[in-house]
Amino acid sequence: MDVQAWTFLLVGLSFALYIGVAILSRASSTGEFYVAGKGVSPIANGLATAADWMSAASFIGMAGLIAFDGMDGSVYLMGWTGGYVLLALLLAPYLRKFGKFTVPDFIGDRYGSQAARLVAIICAIFVSFTYIAGQMKGVGVVFSRFLEVEIHWGVIIGMVLVFFYAVLGGMKGITYTQVAQYCVLIFAYTIPAVFLAFMVTGNPVPQLALGSTDEGGIGLLQKLDGMLTDLGFKNYTEYHKNTLDIVCITAALMLGTAGLPHVIIRFFTVKRVRDARSSAGWALLFIAVLYTTAPAIAVFARTNLLATVPGTAHVDQPGWFKTWEDVGLIKWNDLDGDGIVTHVGKSHPTMANELVIDKDIMVLANPEIAGLPDWVIALVAAGGLAAALSTAAGLLMVISSAVSHDLVKRTFRPNISERGELLAARIAASVAVICAGLLGIWPPGFVTQVVAFAFGLAASSFFPAILLGIFWKRFNVAGAVSGMLCGIIFTAAYIIWFKYFDPNRSIEGPNPNWWFGISPEGIGTLGMLLNFVVAIPVALLTPPPSREIQDLVEHIRTPA
Repeated sequence: MDVQAWTFLLVGLSFALYIGVAILSRASSTGEFYVAGKGVSPIANGLATAADWMSAASFIGMAGLIAFDGMDGSVYLMGWTGGYVLLALLLAPYLRKFGKFTVPDFIGDRYGSQAARLVAIICAIFVSFTYIAGQMKGVGVVFSRFLEVEIHWGVIIGMVLVFFYAVLGGMKGITYTQVAQYCVLIFAYTIPAVFLAFMVTGNPVPQLALGSTDEGGIGLLQKLDGMLTDLGFKNYTEYHKNTLDIVCITAALMLGTAGLPHVIIRFFTVKRVRDARSSAGWALLFIAVLYTTAPAIAVFARTNLLATVPGTAHVDQPGWFKTWEDVGLIKWNDLDGDGIVTHVGKSHPTMANELVIDKDIMVLANPEIAGLPDWVIALVAAGGLAAALSTAAGLLMVISSAVSHDLVKRTFRPNISERGELLAARIAASVAVICAGLLGIWPPGFVTQVVAFAFGLAASSFFPAILLGIFWKRFNVAGAVSGMLCGIIFTAAYIIWFKYFDPNRSIEGPNPNWWFGISPEGIGTLGMLLNFVVAIPVALLTPPPSREIQDLVEHIRTPA
């Protein structure tokens, strides 16, 4: 069988598995729809959390970004890994003890205000839609290559599948579907990595192969540095970003993690606070398998690419190159008219790069570049879809619960029946699927970049409100609302301006107009600091919360 046949087989089997699980575990009550009836075991919740956490940005985008950016791409590894540890240890157990299964519900009850709840709902929907745009773009990239259809048709196919198991099963169906998706994505990520590690270095363990040397004592990273400098590029193993920007991106990713609604909600699907801590530990273990493999995948991908493409005639490029070129994710501009595919070289120091490769395709194309078996190539496609769809489903749950539970039931129609609330949740999820698909067809950037924007928005809006809400009894509704609004408006305005309106938005590298050299991916840190700067003085200048709310804060911080 060829690659397309294997893709149809493996993707079809995985989709059948997801749909079957969704049917068997479909939700019959609002408790099952929102938090899976709080009956998920810690290990199963750890698997589901890992799948929810490792989105298309982790599976598809992160290694591709590290492959092209080198050490500069390591900020995503540090930020996302550190952020999950911060969330698991600092916030999740307290939120679980508080007992509210959505972030707007926590903020509404903690600050005793419907206005605070409404602001949190708006922030949650805005953050979730930004995040989901990256997931649907990832789905479109996978389908466009392996089913050889346009990206927008790939997004539509993904929409239909997510609609089925998210709307039917709710959190219960999503949880057990995500357990299956984690198994698919982790096998799809590690099996090619083992193949590539052995082919490139003779060591089958990717993490160890990354630091290996050849017979002449030359390390793999040293070899890659030499290949890049010979072609006129900078060293792979050195930072080239502004130091402040590196710090800000890392901090935005870390602190944004702690405010992401779709990750926080996972800790409410277990029975006890102790189970929430346990599931966090399991999830970190499962996440580490992929995150420690990603740098090796990135190095193998860039090494194989440089060894096969530059200096070769365009007409002689292998099939994978032409296939990705046909769907528009590889572009070649023959600037010197010689018919040879080249990067910036020493003979043309002022010439623009002839070869433009979408960073989101590197993990998917890597097995093809290395000439791995067709079934491995198809397995990677199935894994990429599992990663994107699992996170998309979790985000859709945040949107639907924010609308049906926090907006409809807790704000406008407190007497709505459980059946009516469940219907509202499914309608909200349906509308969200359609909106998510549109964002996937017209995304504001490549997958990892879009997801970084979502983390920055979460950091600038939710993190201070949650942190101060747990650890400072005196913090009140005026401080929370003013801080959230200032933080998210500033961050969103900065991202939108420099992505769509700034005259220098299309240049490569740092934009001279960025404030303090901070990129849109890192501006969430500045937005978060602005949130604190506004929220704390406002809270001190306005009346403290009621005694009941202060006692509630004491209660959630006191061990049972």
